[in-house]
Amino acid sequence: MIIDCRNVTPGEPLNSWQALGLKAISKLQGGRDVVLAFDLTGSVDFNDEGRIRVKQIIKDSLKSGDRVYVVPFASDVNPLNPEENSFLNPIIFTGKEEDINRILDLFPRENLKLENTDIQRTEAFIYKSLAQQNQCRFSKNEKIKPQSIVWITDAPLLTKPGISSDVWVETPANSSFRNKESPESKDRQQWIESLPLSKNTQKIVTNNNKSYELSIVDISPTVQEFCTPAPGGQVICSVNAYLVNQLWLPILLLLFGGIGFAGLFLHWRSISRPWRLQINKGDEFGKETYTIKNGDCLNLGGEGQKCIELPGNSEQMGYLERKGNKLMLNVTKQGSLSYNGKMLGSTPVDTHKISTIKLCDRQDSPEQTLKLLIKVIKK
Repeated sequence: MIIDCRNVTPGEPLNSWQALGLKAISKLQGGRDVVLAFDLTGSVDFNDEGRIRVKQIIKDSLKSGDRVYVVPFASDVNPLNPEENSFLNPIIFTGKEEDINRILDLFPRENLKLENTDIQRTEAFIYKSLAQQNQCRFSKNEKIKPQSIVWITDAPLLTKPGISSDVWVETPANSSFRNKESPESKDRQQWIESLPLSKNTQKIVTNNNKSYELSIVDISPTVQEFCTPAPGGQVICSVNAYLVNQLWLPILLLLFGGIGFAGLFLHWRSISRPWRLQINKGDEFGKETYTIKNGDCLNLGGEGQKCIELPGNSEQMGYLERKGNKLMLNVTKQGSLSYNGKMLGSTPVDTHKISTIKLCDRQDSPEQTLKLLIKVIKK
């Protein structure tokens, strides 16, 4: 169901997995909507120190790909250019110095001494405009973004509807937001309750002992959900189909990646484990156990620690070599060893698929033939 993003209204609450899915979608592309909202009245006294703080915010907190909206306000939103909608011309931040200067140029360089701040009117405009940005992306099946507002004002934020002079004296006397039952007040309150908001505030004291607050209001990635009954007992919702469309490919890639990683881990684990080889030399000579790691060799005959002693024969006939999960049988003395009844040549034999192998030391006399039963026991 496509929602007209130009006339967006607060929707139904999202469940936890929908909110989690929207957050995942917002991280796939990156970038945020960041609003720099600053009070133009004389009470804020936006001087050089204020510009320094704003520049610090821009340089240290904005990221490449952020869409920046500068919204000045006083008794109305953007009182210097009331016909201009700040959300129609965002600055795409790339981290370059020219982007920083473009943003700072939108701030006044001198105090304009405007009076009265209708903070609830500005809140209503910004929250609804931000919701509209994500709703338009949602309706076009584009990736939504997390959003933040940087408030530079001494006016209180997120107050209850029907703001009185006791709460904020600078609200214009004719403001519809003084009446909690006005459509404007109700609309603002609906957006405050609909959007997942969190606020962090720091008090700023200026050189002339005035103070204002620098507040950050973050909005988690969200859209407005609308569910409608349909024939056949169905319920059509707007968000679920969007989540499936956006996340099926990343989830599939993540699943295959997880399977591949698990396979690599299991392979690494298997080749890292030492093996035990049980050598059965028959009833006369008994059994012996040897440990062999990946890359190790055990000589068949000869002398030394890494050597399987062949009774009655001190000469090395060949060797066992472990290569990963393979146990290779190599011959060093041609015509001396047989494997499964076949004489071995110079080509190594992979004994990995056969847990039990037979080696014969073929001497001139059959009575001197020694049979070895080698069993691989993986730890």
